[in-house]
Amino acid sequence: MTVQTLAGKEIVIGVTGSIAAVETVKLIHALRRKGAIVQPVMSAAAQVIIHPDALTYASGRPTITRLSGMVEHVTFCGDGGSASLLLVAPCTANTIGKIAYGIDDTTVTTFATTAIGSGMPVLVVPAMHHSMYRHPAVIRNIKTLESWGVGVAGPRIEEEKAKIADIEEIVLRCERAVLGRPLAGKKVLVTSGACREPVDDVRVLTTRSSGRMGQELALEAYRLGAEVTIVHNDTLPCVQNVPVETSGEMREAVMKYLKKGSPDLYISAAAISDFAPKKVEGKIASGKPVTLDLSPLPKLIDSVLKCKTRVIAFKIGRTPLPEAKALLARGAWMVVTNTPESMGAATGSYRVLTKKTKTGKPIAGTKGEIAALIWQEILSGMKKTGVS
Repeated sequence: MTVQTLAGKEIVIGVTGSIAAVETVKLIHALRRKGAIVQPVMSAAAQVIIHPDALTYASGRPTITRLSGMVEHVTFCGDGGSASLLLVAPCTANTIGKIAYGIDDTTVTTFATTAIGSGMPVLVVPAMHHSMYRHPAVIRNIKTLESWGVGVAGPRIEEEKAKIADIEEIVLRCERAVLGRPLAGKKVLVTSGACREPVDDVRVLTTRSSGRMGQELALEAYRLGAEVTIVHNDTLPCVQNVPVETSGEMREAVMKYLKKGSPDLYISAAAISDFAPKKVEGKIASGKPVTLDLSPLPKLIDSVLKCKTRVIAFKIGRTPLPEAKALLARGAWMVVTNTPESMGAATGSYRVLTKKTKTGKPIAGTKGEIAALIWQEILSGMKKTGVS
């Protein structure tokens, strides 16, 4: 189930004359799955590439192809307009230049001039040949837009083309633009997923953690406006990814981050290895019993609790409450508990504890839903303690 992060939000999508316009049907569907109401607007050049009926079908709304006496640009994007965001995707070099110079001779550029003038959120998604994207004037024009507060979802540079950003990234940036950014100016550090301790050259010792919970928490922090760093063995869009494999690498990465300065929040969602075997060089021969000697590893959470940062810890087990309360007593700001059944699963049941709660607040759902609920509890706690 997709979390309806954009429920009730009206997004105007301006489509210009890039071949990437063929991706807008998928983009509109992705936005609507998040609950958004989408209103398409097309330039004449875009209509040569994709028919307006395709966007009408995808959005469920008539596509605006010309401005009429109904002054549609003002209705949606003017002062007090109904739209929450103007998204220009794809945005050509030509359109970027026109927006930067206040030229509104197409439907899309007129919407952009109106939206920027009214102060509503605007996000542009460039797509063009790479040589065009490198042009000094295009670079300057993009910087001009950014100086006005316009968001820019940079392209993927592939096959000598500045291709339109991935749909997942565009949707994330839309969410960040319209959700009020309560975490603006905050730095969030997340550890996520399983660690893999080498047994020999081909085998590892690990857990069943998928890393989904930590990833969802990191993405939700980004949506809410934070500067997010996630330490894990994967890659997420829009955040700073620090790749690690072993518990030692994760510890080194976190301590290196902390030496530069404490984050506002540290979320310890990783299933960090408690033990590690002594690695055998080569491959252990199969067919015979093998004994592994496991040595305990230092607890990263113990080191982080000594730092001046708010720590949200996770504790898993059949009866995790006593250990969770012990973590709170040692300085954790919040502890989230769950049982082993939640590990690696798409859904789960969790409990959020603070020093003022005895048994905690139960939450359940998909990992995305749970992440949103955990962040609600974090924001509520920050407000109660006077954290701005």
